[in-house]
Amino acid sequence: MEESALIVVAAAIFLWGAVSARLERADLTAPIVFTAIGAALAGLDLVHAASAPEALKPLIEITLVWVLFSDAARVRVQDLRRDLGAVLRLLAVGLPLTVLAGWGLAAWLFPALGVWLALLVGAALAPTDAALGVPVVTNKTVPSRVRRLITVESGLNDGIATPVVMVAIAGAASALGDESDSSGLGAALVELLVGVAVGVAVGFAGGWLLQWARRRGWAAEDFIGVAVLGLALVAYLAALGVSGNGFVAAFCGGIAFGAAAGPRGAAELAFLEQTGSAVSLLVWLAFGAIAVPIVIDRLSWTLVVYAVLSLTLVRMVPVALSLIGTRMDRDTVLFIGWFGPRGLASLVFALLALEAVGSAADEAVAVIAVTVFLSVLAHGVSAAPLAARYGQAAAARAPEPGGAVPDLPVRGLPRARDARRDSGAVVGDGTATRG
Repeated sequence: MEESALIVVAAAIFLWGAVSARLERADLTAPIVFTAIGAALAGLDLVHAASAPEALKPLIEITLVWVLFSDAARVRVQDLRRDLGAVLRLLAVGLPLTVLAGWGLAAWLFPALGVWLALLVGAALAPTDAALGVPVVTNKTVPSRVRRLITVESGLNDGIATPVVMVAIAGAASALGDESDSSGLGAALVELLVGVAVGVAVGFAGGWLLQWARRRGWAAEDFIGVAVLGLALVAYLAALGVSGNGFVAAFCGGIAFGAAAGPRGAAELAFLEQTGSAVSLLVWLAFGAIAVPIVIDRLSWTLVVYAVLSLTLVRMVPVALSLIGTRMDRDTVLFIGWFGPRGLASLVFALLALEAVGSAADEAVAVIAVTVFLSVLAHGVSAAPLAARYGQAAAARAPEPGGAVPDLPVRGLPRARDARRDSGAVVGDGTATRG
């Protein structure tokens, strides 16, 4: 990347922090702004799009590691006893059905993709990103269990989809390299199993050690967050060191850390989440620089049709099927189904595929890019008004059964207001704010 491009990037981050509240009033969120900046850099030839994926690979990988670890660690099983059934339905039934539906639709609309890249599209677009629907998960008028369900699903589905994405990338790379798909697939499955084992070991040991050190007063509170950030990298790098999948290790490490770190574990994630959110700005910028030129070259009505169906039927029908028997009313099922914004994880998966497969993945990247762009716009515009309307309707029907449950932290992008337009909204750390 040229020196002038680096200056633009640094200045953009500073200016975003200075004027983000005013830009937000015009619904210009961080993903929109930084994607546009990245596209502008590519248009001005300040970024070499052909070599960018390889040059930016470390940044992309570290971002995914921190996001997977923090998302998984925020969700503790012991806090979900009353909602575990609905969570399992969404993740064990809804998510696989979404992947299959997206895979089949991509294979039908884009036959040139082949089996593996079509699977990549379906799996990469299955995870949701609650950070792009902050007005939904922070609006106190929305029933607390619905907010929590959306947050938990978003926190776990990216990690669950990661093995499928990695297998798809390995299969696509093997096919293009004239190797047997079975060999590439078999090696990828072994790496996944090794990653699970390493991640659980590192995460549990790290969480237990931090809790033990806190009880004895050995751990400086100001530095614990840095320690957790390092622990996520240890899980990733240790897995790579023994030929395992580092991303799966980061996700499983986060789950194990959340289980072992005790009640203070959530607070210890704050620094990691802030760092990950800051780095994610660069990922959005990189995506704009790399993917927007690809989209411009390949934009067609077929891409738009896939994006619309991915955000509606491909997501909403599996959610509705998975929630049959939960006694949720139709409005609640539709609300949960609609608010599945695609975001950071999908972008990172696309960039990893581009780096591993090269230009052969351009069409898959274009499909993912158009879907994410449309999601950022559609969910960004609809989040606040639909959340307010649904919340008011739910409150008018009946009080929440069993009373409200505590909110879970939400991994958010660094924004000045964090969707605090609703009076009395609660941000991810539980602090009440006034708009």
